[in-house]
Amino acid sequence: LTDKVIHEIDINLKAHELIKVKVLSDEREYRLSIVDEICTRTNSILVQNIGKLLVLYRQAETPKIDLNIQ
Repeated sequence: LTDKVIHEIDINLKAHELIKVKVLSDEREYRLSIVDEICTRTNSILVQNIGKLLVLYRQAETPKIDLNIQ
């Protein structure tokens, strides 16, 4: 898990808030340690973990749409 990978995850979280990340390891314990590190370093949360696929979420600093319907 390089700084470049963390940077790319961070960029995509800024752009989309909710992203999928695939971890290519067959070892469950290793994948879980990767998840912890990614979430810590990007200030995101794990929403779902299905096998090797992670779904991460981080709320945007500014909302993309206005939900105040009048």
